[in-house]
Amino acid sequence: MKVIIASDHAGLELRRELVSALQELRVEVHDVGPTTNASVDYPDFAKTVCKAVAAGEYQYGVLVCGTGIGMSITANKYRGIRAALCTSEFEARMTRAHNDANVLCLGQRVVGVGLARSIVEAFVATPFEGGRHQKRLDKIREAESEGGR
Repeated sequence: MKVIIASDHAGLELRRELVSALQELRVEVHDVGPTTNASVDYPDFAKTVCKAVAAGEYQYGVLVCGTGIGMSITANKYRGIRAALCTSEFEARMTRAHNDANVLCLGQRVVGVGLARSIVEAFVATPFEGGRHQKRLDKIREAESEGGR
């Protein structure tokens, strides 16, 4: 499994913890920064992650900012991206199982390190259930087309 991860300055510390957590799970992780806590614009990092996931270069993306909200909003602007802002393991499992989410968004100021590690582990370990959920994904793809993205 290959995962690409990024943050803005407000998510830097949590992102670094999540890189370690993913490596402990033997997941191949590509960390695209930033490397310092100097102020950066989260949409730039969301773009890098989402384009790589949408192109099929990585199975999943992880984005971290202060609340996770900005990253989530930005990520969902990209065709083929189903980003979910999760604050619990349950949400992480359900968004994978029912929505086939491919980008996980987290807020460093919202969840602690231990919970964030559990959320990321649940996200990458949970398969999409398919079945009745597939028709809903098809409708999401249809909405992307209608939206002009």
